[in-house]
Amino acid sequence: MTDQMKAIVAKEGEALKLADVDRPEIGAHDVLVKVAAAGLNRADLVQRAGKYPPPPGASQIMGLECAGTIVAVGEKVTRWKEGDRACALLAGGGYAEFCAVDEGSLLPVPENLSLTEAAALPEAMMTVYANVFMRSAFKEGESVLVHGGTSGIGSMAIQMLKEAGAAKIWTTAGSDEKCAAAKALGATHTINYKTEDFETVVKEGGGADVILDMVGGEYVQKNISAARVNGRICNIAYLNGSKVELDLIYLMVKRLILTGTTLRARSAEEKAEIRAAIEERFWPKVASGEIKPVIEKVYPIAEAEAAQAAMEKGGHIGKLLLEVG
Repeated sequence: MTDQMKAIVAKEGEALKLADVDRPEIGAHDVLVKVAAAGLNRADLVQRAGKYPPPPGASQIMGLECAGTIVAVGEKVTRWKEGDRACALLAGGGYAEFCAVDEGSLLPVPENLSLTEAAALPEAMMTVYANVFMRSAFKEGESVLVHGGTSGIGSMAIQMLKEAGAAKIWTTAGSDEKCAAAKALGATHTINYKTEDFETVVKEGGGADVILDMVGGEYVQKNISAARVNGRICNIAYLNGSKVELDLIYLMVKRLILTGTTLRARSAEEKAEIRAAIEERFWPKVASGEIKPVIEKVYPIAEAEAAQAAMEKGGHIGKLLLEVG
């Protein structure tokens, strides 16, 4: 194995291109994955714009999730061996032929999935679990509003909430086609935000116990209005802006929790805890096919520029992926 590899390089003002870079070295608790495919996430676009730098020590290469075959293991790795198929949550480095990842951020790829399919799962499933099930403490029988129901995260949130026994799953989407896709995944109520007001629909339906939002902007106040007493509202992004003017009286009146998290900069120990919970609670559903990756399109890694342009444009249902090799 050479000490060089191909990876997507991003230079300011230039199109993404495939170039030769140093292959990553692994630490005692790391494995080296020969990447088969990597998932795209909107965080990649924010990083490229210079507004979401990798945490200290992480790869500067974009890519927050991948799947592939393990080709080397660190001296203190206990679970994994060379030849294992795995998918991984990354702090960076997915747009490349090889990536290094802490062993606690890996999940085994079930036999029913290809490596490319598996690359669509880690970031979405771990984001949903960390924010809906941990931070927002979702309980069986509660009602949930998921914004962006056909995004990678939204499509996975619907499936996980269905399996976890949500009483109602409202979701917003920007077209009738997307609403139909969300309904097929398990959403009980779909709202075309271009023709309907989700605040009114959810309030008239009894309100949401948990709200997962990546939109921000005017949605923040609307979420407060749509939440039930003791509701929890969790923001994972602010696509429409993070600076908003709010009337917070209903935080008090309804005893609401307004919170938000990011996943990328968490410690290896925290990520391992989330991964272990997913493997125990939801991974059997992935292996049985009850929870499935939702994939819009797979691009060759050399077409990363086109793939990111498609993500920026929107309109896709599920994940966009880069296939390596």
